[in-house]
Amino acid sequence: MALSTDELRHYSRHLLLDEVGKEGQEKLKKSKVLLIGAGGLGCPAALYLGAAGVGTLGIIDFDTVDVSNLQRQIAFSYEDIGHSKAEKIRERILAANPHIAVKVYKERFSIDNARQLFDEYDVVIDGCDNFGTRYLSNDTAFFTKTPLMFGAIHKFQGQMSVFNGSADAPCYRCLFPVPPDAGSIPNCSEAGVLGVLPGVVGLVQATEALKEILGQGQSLKGRLMIYDAMRMSFNEFKLAKNPECPLCGENPEISELTETEILCPSQSQNGLENVEISPLELSAKIKNGDDFVLIDVREQYEWDICHIEGAELMPLKMIKELSEKLAMNRDLILYCHHGSRSLSALQTLRACGFTRLFSLSGGIAAWGDEVDVEIVQY
Repeated sequence: MALSTDELRHYSRHLLLDEVGKEGQEKLKKSKVLLIGAGGLGCPAALYLGAAGVGTLGIIDFDTVDVSNLQRQIAFSYEDIGHSKAEKIRERILAANPHIAVKVYKERFSIDNARQLFDEYDVVIDGCDNFGTRYLSNDTAFFTKTPLMFGAIHKFQGQMSVFNGSADAPCYRCLFPVPPDAGSIPNCSEAGVLGVLPGVVGLVQATEALKEILGQGQSLKGRLMIYDAMRMSFNEFKLAKNPECPLCGENPEISELTETEILCPSQSQNGLENVEISPLELSAKIKNGDDFVLIDVREQYEWDICHIEGAELMPLKMIKELSEKLAMNRDLILYCHHGSRSLSALQTLRACGFTRLFSLSGGIAAWGDEVDVEIVQY
């Protein structure tokens, strides 16, 4: 696939590299890379792969841009809020490099489309933000023999590797055979993430994709790289195929694709049926003068940004200690930012003997959307 004069100019710095050159750039032009997710990892990976000349980029993401994305998802701006992430990142990529094709899938990556998508692309970058999709992408990569560039982020730490179905390569299940329990999964919107972290991890994924296409360098296959932003360190661990892996081991238990919905604590009732109260219900209780105690379980700095009038601040980490001053015979309504920490606080108080407990569904963010639109959002 020959390069045009404009393309030769665009990729001139690649052409100077012996490891790339004209032949390598033509390989890139023929290649197809799928990105699962257009979020923190997908944004930097997509922008750089597009600029580098990957001939066809596929982007699957059903979400829309939210203001909270802008701290780390560098492909978007305030003008994009409410619009499709996949469409907006497509516009950014083509504005920087009109010589490639970008295919957009505004749908959820699922068992219904996984195999078909993987069969269409040469390399897949896993930029998902949940364990269910991560296991599905790993299993699909194994069955279709597609190289999978793995990346994950949490707070100040990132993980990177390459998984695929070659005979000597471990898969994600070699490392983590089964999904974690829902209660052990932190909610991304509650745990937080350093804004620059996904940039580092996403670019490692993009680099591994380019190396895979070019057939150059040493792959991360068989290695797990851990990046610690606070220590500014990269540590590496060797990964071997696990003979007891349920997918690629000696006696595999998984013979076909399955999809598991793994819920975060805020999504899973986890034995907490009928404990959530909506913002409108809470508003009605306040207006009616009902007898209850409203408790904010966020941190002091969050309280200083915004809080619901009449609430008491009791940070989650102190809730057990502070519970001694709470009355057992009154309703306690707990809230946090998005609804995850308040459910955790509810469980803690329940263990202390409290029974009249409720959690504000969606937290103060939902309160701002549905009741007090003037409250400061963060």
